[in-house]
Amino acid sequence: MNSLVVFKVLLVLLLLFIVMSLGRALFILVKGESKQPMTHFLGRRVLLSALVILLLLLALAFGLISPNPRPY
Repeated sequence: MNSLVVFKVLLVLLLLFIVMSLGRALFILVKGESKQPMTHFLGRRVLLSALVILLLLLALAFGLISPNPRPY
């Protein structure tokens, strides 16, 4: 499989995990019933978001992806 496809699949999976973690934190906020605190899931979301940004910067540095040359 192409490394670009693997990278894109990895990014999509990480973004899905971020949304799921945010949803679980919302569920705990609304219900208030859980063995784990809400900050556990919010902290996991922040960690995964930092990982996504780091992966994007590494992909840019190694030339795996290229930025849009004209933003308009």
